Amino acid sequence: MKSEEIKRVYEFGPFRIDGEDRTLWRAGEQIPLTIKAFDTLLVLIEGAGRVIAKEELMEKVWPGSFVEENNLAQQISAIRKALGETESGAPYVETIPKRGYRFSAATRAIYGETAGLVIKEQIRGRLVVEEEIDDTTGPAKTVGEKKLLPLGQVRNRKRSAIAVIIAAMVVGLAVLAVFIYVKRPLKPGPSNQPRALAILPFRNLKQDPDSDFLGISLADAIITKLGYVSTVIVRPSSYVEKYRNREIDPQKIATDLNVNTLLTGSFIRDGDELRVNAQLVDLESNQILWRNSMDMKYEKVLTVEDRVAHEVIDGLSLQLSPLENQHLALDAPRDPMAYEYYLRGIDLYSRNEFGLAIEMFRKSVGIDPSYALAWAHLGTAYTATAAFRFGGKEDYQHALAAYRQALQLNPQQMEARIFMANMLIDTNEIVRAVPLLRDVLNTNPNYALAHWELGYAYRFAGVLDESIRECERARALDPQVKLHSSALNSYLYRGQYDQFLNSLPRDDNVAFVVFYRGLARLYLKDEASAATDFDHAYELDPSLYTEIGKAFSHAIRHENSKGLELLQAIEIKMKQRGVTEAEAMYKLAQAYALLNDKPAAVRMLDQSVKGGFFCYPYLKDDPLLAGVRDDPQYLQILESARRSHEDFTRAFF
Repeated sequence: MKSEEIKRVYEFGPFRIDGEDRTLWRAGEQIPLTIKAFDTLLVLIEGAGRVIAKEELMEKVWPGSFVEENNLAQQISAIRKALGETESGAPYVETIPKRGYRFSAATRAIYGETAGLVIKEQIRGRLVVEEEIDDTTGPAKTVGEKKLLPLGQVRNRKRSAIAVIIAAMVVGLAVLAVFIYVKRPLKPGPSNQPRALAILPFRNLKQDPDSDFLGISLADAIITKLGYVSTVIVRPSSYVEKYRNREIDPQKIATDLNVNTLLTGSFIRDGDELRVNAQLVDLESNQILWRNSMDMKYEKVLTVEDRVAHEVIDGLSLQLSPLENQHLALDAPRDPMAYEYYLRGIDLYSRNEFGLAIEMFRKSVGIDPSYALAWAHLGTAYTATAAFRFGGKEDYQHALAAYRQALQLNPQQMEARIFMANMLIDTNEIVRAVPLLRDVLNTNPNYALAHWELGYAYRFAGVLDESIRECERARALDPQVKLHSSALNSYLYRGQYDQFLNSLPRDDNVAFVVFYRGLARLYLKDEASAATDFDHAYELDPSLYTEIGKAFSHAIRHENSKGLELLQAIEIKMKQRGVTEAEAMYKLAQAYALLNDKPAAVRMLDQSVKGGFFCYPYLKDDPLLAGVRDDPQYLQILESARRSHEDFTRAFF
């Protein structure tokens, strides 16, 4: 089922107009129209050739607003300029003196072929009644809210009143049946599992580069809002970013992301006018659960995420606890400019432009210091800079300050707690990280990322069975975790090398995946394949871990001097920038051990354990450390790791 199959589309002359995507095309080329000009044209086309009074047009295009007649004349002029003239030289829009306007061209309406979706849409909008038509003889009439479709002349004008009554009865019965169906509570899914929802980036219909940031950032804001609801599992923004401004196949996305519900949307900005369209689709039953079009001033964009989130909750018939309702009301933006900077920051972060994202988030909290969510994402951007860009202590300190500010403003904020916990694990404060993650899971036990991060914490402490359980729980809730999070290292650290390899994504273009595949093959003594993997990972992304992998490759090839030179350069860079990533330091120790530099291996091992990576079961049996086991300092480090491991186990289990 393609998304286009559920939309109404009108064709006239060389033109094609899409009423849902709000686009006008001529011979494959999109014709730009302002929001109000598009609305005016659509009303005229759907008027089916009748004369539409100026008053009626103004009421439909500017509902509930007082506008001058000159505004309507401007939109008519813009439409005529965009369309030109018909083949006969007449304007597409006729002026009928003292009466109004009429669309003069023969028009054909195309509706989707997916019955379930169309019927569901009918009960939420106007009913659609189809009759035999002759497309060549002119437009059909309208009767109240019932449009005779497709637009055109009814072939048999003498259809009996009895036939019309029968048709109406059939439609009425169909609508009644669908109404009864819709009123039933929507089941969460197979085996009463929470529904799985993906919210795709909103499409920029005007393709205006300055507004393009709204696409992913609006989706992310709604995703964040729904993260507090335990009865629906929402895929993170990192999963859906690849669908930005792309044609979509909902069923393919359902398979790719393992979801049964999809929220799609589009937007168009024209000056200070903004229109946002959104629809929620149940992919198992092929039904539109909800559809809405929201017109607002651009400054009111901060209301979109809240409105859509509540519509999703209603559309899925979700039952929220009082605490979940309370969470939904938190973190609401107050200032339109602060919110715009926040949305721009979200967009930049999704593009891995962390420095610019930091700048946007800082501007946001500068305008509105009470905006907790912007503080949380500012911390995330600083953490990403520290972790992925050889950032150091200063970035971690800025991140911690931002997280603390977010949690001071909203102590229950899940994003701040999860990402702060991740940072605490990396900076030797694992004991503080675990309670944060457990609190998140008390709020929402189906939050896959929180389970994954808790498994990450447990592996640092060497509680490997519990780590595996948490990570596998995360993957059961969200199989995509396998593709978007780090490897399930606890299998590797337990010596289950084949299971670890099977748990890795099968992707040769993601550097960390290729690096860890090489590490597992090294343990399996497939050294030639391991060296190839390490070299490939380094070529893909010469960063901290892949540089260590390159040193492993040198060790395999007995190029010890090259390997040691590379490791020493990495150490210098880490010291200069204050990088304290304890798990990376452990891998440095392994590489030094393979390159027969015992003092350096022991030194890095000591820093790793003191830095918070006290995975005692791994450390005591790790084959890659065989060359340092006879060193007296190694035994002291091992004892220190054992004590920390046992203290952690007593504290949390």
